[in-house]
Amino acid sequence: MKVAKSIYRVTMVFPSTRLALLLGYLSGYMTKAIMDSMGYDGSDFCARLDNDLTFGVLLYAVAISSYLDLRRRGLDVSALRYEDLVARPLDMCRVILEFCHLPVSLAEKAVKAFDSDAQKNSVIAHSLVGNFKEPQLTAQRKVKLNELLKKFGMGLSDEPVIIEGTLSSR
Repeated sequence: MKVAKSIYRVTMVFPSTRLALLLGYLSGYMTKAIMDSMGYDGSDFCARLDNDLTFGVLLYAVAISSYLDLRRRGLDVSALRYEDLVARPLDMCRVILEFCHLPVSLAEKAVKAFDSDAQKNSVIAHSLVGNFKEPQLTAQRKVKLNELLKKFGMGLSDEPVIIEGTLSSR
């Protein structure tokens, strides 16, 4: 849900994305057509965007599904949990640098980069995006989002979700 809420806030600052989400409210076909027009295979996105969390959940599900497909095909890709990076920045930066075959000695410099907003001078600066109220997960929305996630072999969970191949400092 954190991903879906974050994506919602980001979409609020782009008028074209906001318009696309509003059109996606009309039908799943509209969502598919919009994604097709953007150069993506819209077939995975053929879902009616009937609440403010649907697009974020859909984007999350498509990304995770694609990631797992790449792993099944034998590609050496790994995931990273943002929550782990925030909770243990130095440890996780070391893990990431090691995974990328880069000098682990750069980890402290990497952590210092977290002290500033990388998007500071853009429309998705935290100071702007952070002002949008997050949509709430109601019981009705949870049912609908779980129906959508089922199509991708997933479901909403109150527990942290750790997918295969996730990098960890533990």
